[in-house]
Amino acid sequence: MLLRSLNSYAITHGGDVDDAVTVGDVVLSRSDLLGAATSVAERIMGVDRVAVLAEPTARTVVAVVGALIAGVAVVPVPPDSGPTEIEHILADSGARGWLGVAPEHDGGLPAVPVRMHARSWHSYAEPSDDATGLVLYTSGTTGPPKGVILSRGALAAGIDALAEAWGWTVNDTLVHGLPLYHVHGLVLGVLGPLRLGSRVIHTVKPSAERYAAARGTMYFGVPTVWSRVAADPESAAALSHARLLISGSAPLPVPVFEKIAALTGLEPIERYGMSETLITLSTRADGERRPGWVGVPLRGIETRLRGEDGSEVPRDGESIGSLEVRGRFFDGYLNKPEATAACWTEDGWFRTGDVAAIDPAGFHRIVGRESTDLIKTGGYRVGAGEVETAILGVPGVREVAVVGLPDDDLGQRIVAFVVGDEVEPRSVIDSVAQQLSVHKRPREVRVVDALPRNGMGKVRKNLLE
Repeated sequence: MLLRSLNSYAITHGGDVDDAVTVGDVVLSRSDLLGAATSVAERIMGVDRVAVLAEPTARTVVAVVGALIAGVAVVPVPPDSGPTEIEHILADSGARGWLGVAPEHDGGLPAVPVRMHARSWHSYAEPSDDATGLVLYTSGTTGPPKGVILSRGALAAGIDALAEAWGWTVNDTLVHGLPLYHVHGLVLGVLGPLRLGSRVIHTVKPSAERYAAARGTMYFGVPTVWSRVAADPESAAALSHARLLISGSAPLPVPVFEKIAALTGLEPIERYGMSETLITLSTRADGERRPGWVGVPLRGIETRLRGEDGSEVPRDGESIGSLEVRGRFFDGYLNKPEATAACWTEDGWFRTGDVAAIDPAGFHRIVGRESTDLIKTGGYRVGAGEVETAILGVPGVREVAVVGLPDDDLGQRIVAFVVGDEVEPRSVIDSVAQQLSVHKRPREVRVVDALPRNGMGKVRKNLLE
């Protein structure tokens, strides 16, 4: 049962009990949420899929929960999507209409209103674990976004594995301000609390000040958020009461990890996952936390590394290879059987497309995407992440992205795009050469005003050239 805590509440309680969900200034008790969401479910029962404009509002939460109660698959749509992207998502997903607010470019589909004060206490049978819960669209950096089909059972298993690793219980209050159309903000940040029974406070915007004002025990953020917190010592100090500070969606720079730890007394939890697999790796609440490493496999997950020739890569903490994982994952890309098949090995492992190193204790370090972060230069294989970590230690550097650009002599030359104050390119090159092997130094450093990022804060390296 995916929404376990709400279903349990419906059986055992009556009346308003707690502030289960807070989004900005709107507070919903479990009774509020269950009653409003069940009212939504009554009006869409029997529909296959609905689109939800995933604005950071309580209405979005009610819409998603209502659809899940009805057994209707939810297609979250980023609120900043342009007409072309919306048209693609609607056509590809087969969504029958909008649930809640529809965007200006609504694709000609009808909208079913979400009435926040409506209430229904009808009880519906729980759909099977194999039923589709969400269709999440990827960021589309290498082509049109693909619809990732996630079953209710996979969502539940992923949340439960994190609960075990993080010691996440009904006594926690989760705070975050992340988008509600991806795994991080929606699955972990909303469905997680509703499954486990903990409270959630969504700050609408993930600012350091808003995080500091919310008295939570767990905080979610992407590296950009934690960089802002690290730059605001007063707000950072206000988080020292928390139990866990959790970073994901992109690598957390080591200097930010160290500054957060110094200001709060808490070493951040880092984790790794994908829309297709949910979260597969994490440092544990009761275990070691290393800057630059994303921990060990969650319960039910297996991992392995493979070289270019398919051979096994040793787990020595240094050798890098293609990361493959095995567990209960997505049910494929919607309408794309060939793309789905290409993701899997013949013996049933999912190809993540990421490059990693694993140490003898099972700790994982993600080097980056195989397509953009594995640089083949002068006969060497260099991970962009390792070079980026070294550059972030150079005084004045705030952000960096390292890519391999075509080179007639080297195959690819290492180029660093740096955001910072009074950064001297020569000093960056020399610093890396002193910290790492000489062949890993950038051949070129370009100082830029900003790095191109997507809605989750990930750098879009395909735009750097």
